[in-house]
Amino acid sequence: MSKPNPPTPTAALAAALALFALAGCGRTEAPKVTVQPAVPVQIAVATREDVPRRIESIGAVQALRTVAIKSQVDGIVAEVRFREGDDVKAGDLLVVLDRRPLENSLRIARADLVNARAEASKADADLERYKRLDQQDAISKEQFAQLVTKAETTKAFLQAKEAAVANAELLFGYTEIRAPISGRAGQRLLHEGALVKANDNAYSLVTINQLAPVAVAYSVPESSLDDIRRALAEQRARVSVVDRASGLAREDGKLAFIDNAVDATTGMITLKAEFPNADKALWPGRFVNVTTQVGLDVAATVVPSTAVQTSQNGSTIYVVKADQTVDLRTVKVARTSGDFSLIADGVKPGETVVTDGQLRLLPGSKIEAKTLAGGVAAADATQPSKKSE
Repeated sequence: MSKPNPPTPTAALAAALALFALAGCGRTEAPKVTVQPAVPVQIAVATREDVPRRIESIGAVQALRTVAIKSQVDGIVAEVRFREGDDVKAGDLLVVLDRRPLENSLRIARADLVNARAEASKADADLERYKRLDQQDAISKEQFAQLVTKAETTKAFLQAKEAAVANAELLFGYTEIRAPISGRAGQRLLHEGALVKANDNAYSLVTINQLAPVAVAYSVPESSLDDIRRALAEQRARVSVVDRASGLAREDGKLAFIDNAVDATTGMITLKAEFPNADKALWPGRFVNVTTQVGLDVAATVVPSTAVQTSQNGSTIYVVKADQTVDLRTVKVARTSGDFSLIADGVKPGETVVTDGQLRLLPGSKIEAKTLAGGVAAADATQPSKKSE
């Protein structure tokens, strides 16, 4: 009887694989479930607020009125009655010129007037006397006409001399130079002994700037013109300024002027506002940040502007639901105000929105609110701070 052949290595391996397969058919493995970790984000709560509509600009303080004081007659400066930087009132005597030349001219004019009056009086008397002779035909008509002409001529001459005296008195009065407006005197440019010329364009005696009230000139885009005109007509335009150097703030400005044309090269239009400036804190020439309030959005829904994302579908916001997952909503942004956006549709006051970390989110993602330092955000920390509008 022959012995059986031993199994080959290949046959043994096949048998082992078959037994392993049969053993595996007796049980099934459970599928693995992957749990997505919560995405750390920062959040805020949409609020309902009254938000002013404001236009921000940069402006410069200007004197409401400025006058360069010049002499109206030729003369020598005899006396200066003010000091540099003095506050002067309208009518205050500032400079006195040498009066002697103009005083002499006035005396000559008055003497000529006396002579003209005497000649006019004599001509009138002669005319009255010869009227009777003319009625009696005692003189020729030609002689009487000459007397009438002389009377009229001397009367006109008298009027000319009266005008000359009035003009000489006027010029004599110009030897006293007085302040035409109330304000602050600037630097003295001419001193005692200096020769001044009438209406000299090269020199001024001093410049006076009115500081109270004072003006602020600034420019706004032409797109804001309609809102500003409407606010001005309804008397609700308010202007406030902050000095860029000192931080001084003034909120009692009144819009007083809108230029009559838009600058075609810049698309801007010039405005001016007046401030009482009783303490003279706003100084001509300084630059200020200007805010023009043209209206008020009442009970608007407000969220931080960082919550609003721009996509192909428009503006979107991730809103946090009660189960700490997020929902992506399309919203309509009415406008922005500083660091906040006013939402016209899509989010209601009291809803929580994501302000940072949106790039890692998808609709339905689980979130965990974090602070900037990495800690868990407290409930009260999610409230946006009030804006000082």
